[in-house]
Amino acid sequence: MAVVPVAGVGTRLRPHTHTQPKVLLQVAGKPILAHILDDLPRLGISRAVLIVGHMGERIVEFVRSRYRYPTLEAEFVEQPERLGLGHAVSLAEPFADDRPMLIILGDTIFEADLGSVLRGGTSSIGVKPVKDPQRFGIVETNGQGRVVRMVEKPDRPSSNLAITGVYYFTHGKPLFDALRELREKNVRTRGEFQLTDAMQLLVERGETITTFPIDGWYDCGKTETLLETNRVLLEKHSATADLPGSLVCGPVSVAEGAVVEACIIGPHVSIAAGARLRHAVVRNSIINPNARVENVLLEGSVVGDSAIVMGRFKRVNVGDSSELSIT
Repeated sequence: MAVVPVAGVGTRLRPHTHTQPKVLLQVAGKPILAHILDDLPRLGISRAVLIVGHMGERIVEFVRSRYRYPTLEAEFVEQPERLGLGHAVSLAEPFADDRPMLIILGDTIFEADLGSVLRGGTSSIGVKPVKDPQRFGIVETNGQGRVVRMVEKPDRPSSNLAITGVYYFTHGKPLFDALRELREKNVRTRGEFQLTDAMQLLVERGETITTFPIDGWYDCGKTETLLETNRVLLEKHSATADLPGSLVCGPVSVAEGAVVEACIIGPHVSIAAGARLRHAVVRNSIINPNARVENVLLEGSVVGDSAIVMGRFKRVNVGDSSELSIT
């Protein structure tokens, strides 16, 4: 079973998250959440519990339209209050049966050998060295990869191994017991029930938790990092497109149903289904479904669903159903 918390609001991605859940924003040809859920069946995981909140109905609609049993069966639980990641994960307990459980945060795209982790038979946390560990939950190990301490966003970090938001547990019950204890004793860090605090309880009680490396960790938390993630993923997959009458400088992703006429597209451009581009030069940008872009030069831009951009703009960040024009 996989638990995927997707209740976040995504304030740093406004205006787009005024009308879309953060995890449904497009990057490299599909929504952020699809990059995560598409991999689960390949790992032998056929059931996912999604913890929803902000515009949760949109997430439910998307998942049900894209995934079906037996490939991937999805359950949904609402987190009515934002009380922390630990609280969000605890809401999945009614669906757990003490079998192996994978927890993946729904707003971060990553690359790791999860198949080996799942076959390893040991609870484990995905980690990556970072330059600014005070911004993250961090782990300390004993030198052989076994976790001895976890701290959420420490003021004085003693390690640079950041917790990336990917966790594997051979059994779910001990974790849910620890999360319940935090709630019953009202143990909070920075006002929230933290998953790291529950895992620290497990370590103190002798549970073996190891670490595994995250090879690629791609943030989608703000416009600049969304575009950077789009660039990296397009390059990794060598994406390209054949657009008669237009010049394509790959890598690019152009969805079926998009219309591109007399344009120069790329590099690092994603164009979603239903978008229409005409007489435009577009680089390093994401064009969302049903957007209309004409007579412009765009670079480093995100154009929202059904938005219209016409004129001489160079860089825009336009939310859904908006219109910008210079005549």
